[in-house]
Amino acid sequence: MSAAAPAGQIRHVEAEAEVRACFALMRQLRPHLASADEFVARWRRQQGAGYRLLALWQEGRPAALAGYRVLDNLTHGVHCYVDDLVTDEGQRSGGYGAAMMDRLKAEARALGCGRLLLDTGLANALGQRFYFRNGLLATALRFMIPLD
Repeated sequence: MSAAAPAGQIRHVEAEAEVRACFALMRQLRPHLASADEFVARWRRQQGAGYRLLALWQEGRPAALAGYRVLDNLTHGVHCYVDDLVTDEGQRSGGYGAAMMDRLKAEARALGCGRLLLDTGLANALGQRFYFRNGLLATALRFMIPLD
C-alpha cells in the first residue's frame, strides 16, 4: 500500500454529513447526480439493499470512494459487487485506487464472498488497465436496454 494512502484513513461513511462531503467526488464518477440531497436520498435507499460506502480521507476530504454490496446469485454465489469506485481527478496515480481495491478485497473476504465483481464502460481503457493491474479479469459483457 502506498505511503500516501494509509489504511487507517479508509473507513465506512455512516453519517449524512460525511455522505454530503463525498458528493463532489462521487459526482466525478456519476455526473448525472443533480445535488447532494439526491445523493443522500439514494445512499439511504440503497443502504436498504446492503450498499456500503467506503472513503479514503486525505486531509479531512475524501480522496477516493467505493460503494459496494454483498449479493448472492446462481452465477457467482455470494460475491461483493462494487457499484462505484472513484479517485479524485487531482489525486490519481497516488496509490489511492490501489488502497481502495485492497480494502475492498479484504472486506469481501471478511464478508464471506467468493468473488469481487464490478462493471466498467467499454471505453474506459484507463480504468480497465487499473483493474487488470489489480488482479481483476474481464469475464463477460453486460447488455442492457433502457425501459423508459
